[in-house]
Amino acid sequence: MRGARVPGLAYVGGPDGGVAIGQRYFWQRHPTALHIDGADRNAARLTAWLWSPEAPAMDLRPYHGAMGMEGYAAQNEGLSVTYEDYEPGWDDASGIARTSELTLWALPATPDTATLAQMAKAQATPPQLMASPEHLHAAHVFGDWGLPDRSTPNRTAIENQLDNLIDFYAGEVDRRSWYGFWNHGDIMHTYDSDRHRWRYDIGGFAWDNSELSPDLWLWYSVLRTGNAQAFRFAEAMTRHTGEVDVYHGGRFAGMGTRHGVQHWSDSSKQPRVSNASYRRIFYYLTADERVGDLMRDLLTSDQTLQQVEIGRKVPGAKKPILPAGTIEMTFGTTWCPLAAAWLTEWERTGDTRWHDRIVAGLDSIGRLPHGWMTGSAPFDLASGRFVDQNRGIRLSHLNAVFGAVEVSSELIRLLDVPRYRTAWLDYCRWYNAPQADYLAKFGAPFGPRNLREAHSRLTAYVAHETQDATLAARAAGEFLSGDAGLGTWPSDPRHTEGHVTEWPGVSTNASAQWGLAAIQCLTLIPEALDRSTIQSPEELGKRRLGDAGRD
Repeated sequence: MRGARVPGLAYVGGPDGGVAIGQRYFWQRHPTALHIDGADRNAARLTAWLWSPEAPAMDLRPYHGAMGMEGYAAQNEGLSVTYEDYEPGWDDASGIARTSELTLWALPATPDTATLAQMAKAQATPPQLMASPEHLHAAHVFGDWGLPDRSTPNRTAIENQLDNLIDFYAGEVDRRSWYGFWNHGDIMHTYDSDRHRWRYDIGGFAWDNSELSPDLWLWYSVLRTGNAQAFRFAEAMTRHTGEVDVYHGGRFAGMGTRHGVQHWSDSSKQPRVSNASYRRIFYYLTADERVGDLMRDLLTSDQTLQQVEIGRKVPGAKKPILPAGTIEMTFGTTWCPLAAAWLTEWERTGDTRWHDRIVAGLDSIGRLPHGWMTGSAPFDLASGRFVDQNRGIRLSHLNAVFGAVEVSSELIRLLDVPRYRTAWLDYCRWYNAPQADYLAKFGAPFGPRNLREAHSRLTAYVAHETQDATLAARAAGEFLSGDAGLGTWPSDPRHTEGHVTEWPGVSTNASAQWGLAAIQCLTLIPEALDRSTIQSPEELGKRRLGDAGRD
């Protein structure tokens, strides 16, 4: 017997009992198989195949050759065309992983059909113990989030969109068949409204690989609602992104891979993808030791950056002279993901060396002349401190959107490092500041900005921390502007034609960052949101979207 969506349990035995085996995510991670051999004899064999011997051989080879891109100049030219970074030998799958869950039963008697069906259902969707959102919120953990609040029209619209957006993406997994042994748990990066499909055949516009933190968006939604659909969706993503998108051995150990056609094909290997922030909430909700081990493996991944230089081929970039024993490190896309791993290890073990390493980083960022606005600095691997080279301001739209907002809030709450708090509040105040105000404070240049909607939660944070009503109003306006983001729709904007369901202007970058900004703004500046205006569908449709997070 074969079926497209069987739960994945097989039993062999006789009147005196037998054995059953079940595979979780059986059909979702095809090509799997369950084989029973010799059932007509005294001794039978029951086999669970993670990759069916009847399927074609697993092929992890790069999907294209060099295509003339042997040198950096040609690679950067290709990046402008395909949006996928290529470097020979860096599209290597060696070191990635995939964990599978099997359940084995030794049974004293052959179960009846109803019992077998219950066993199959339980192993396919295991019961999950979940603390109530109210209990979790009362613990004051994981930064800034609150319980759902539909007490005003604007809050209701935002809450409804939070629910609708997760329902849309969970539906897309099924409608678009985002399944398979290596793919299950991931989602696509960019939608093509002209072709009515997600972009897969256009280079890096393919699998998302945690770009701009969809993992965090889903887990914060779980925390505040306890919604089972959101939990199962987030769990599958955590299983995938923590294993398939990350290297667990070899020269890239501890690094994750930026989004691409294959989960390992892009040559940008960074901690922003292997990010422990994306695993922490799941670990603490479930005590899952496999995920705990994956986070522990990241503790020394900063050492890998001695051989894997993230900005190695940025065109026109003048390489700074680094002191001995240091590496160049960005604050948000590199240090914050590492700090999340150190924080988790300190919490789990009480080992103060990880506490001390975090404090060293916090204090040294706070001592820089421009603090967080410096963007990056040489990082001393031995001491965990950043080295002051008296650099100027360098703002990046990506620095705060890979868990930096969330882990900074946790660290400021847990640790008394006043310099870091001041540096972070300054960054939150000035990133989205109006050009005239910024120039009056810092002078030229103003520089480019992106993700204004997403960065509204930084403005909301400083407004809340300083009790500044003017900043709160600014944050609410930034969030509801929809600028370079998804926009807040006054009603569910989904429309369906045939088998295609679409959300206007959707991208995973924009969705994840809208979701995080919505959750945090609802918590930090709810009254300011009430006093602001949600745009009409016509205004949202006419607005000019920025590129929501292209790097």
